[in-house]
Amino acid sequence: MKIKGVGFDRNTRCSHYSTEKDIIAIKFKCCGTYYACFECHRELSGHAHEVWNKEEFDAKAIFCGNCRSELTIKEYMESGYECPSCKSDFNPGCRNHYHLYFEG
Repeated sequence: MKIKGVGFDRNTRCSHYSTEKDIIAIKFKCCGTYYACFECHRELSGHAHEVWNKEEFDAKAIFCGNCRSELTIKEYMESGYECPSCKSDFNPGCRNHYHLYFEG
């Protein structure tokens, strides 16, 4: 899986978000590319982002940096901030940024 980001590690933690639970990357609708976070996309992509519509929440657009699984947006949003595959914790604070990625 190709992931882009600023100073990111194997688990997709980047220079913007690097806590133990910051282990997801998000596929951006606008370019179909995984980035470690919104700020990484803003710095590296050279184009404006687009938000996933509710009708598209079945798209695989979340990557677990721990087990390398791809999740649909719906699976991610219903996960209880835990990877359904490996049970690693996701950062619950990410919900504060859903509006940057997903239609509300």
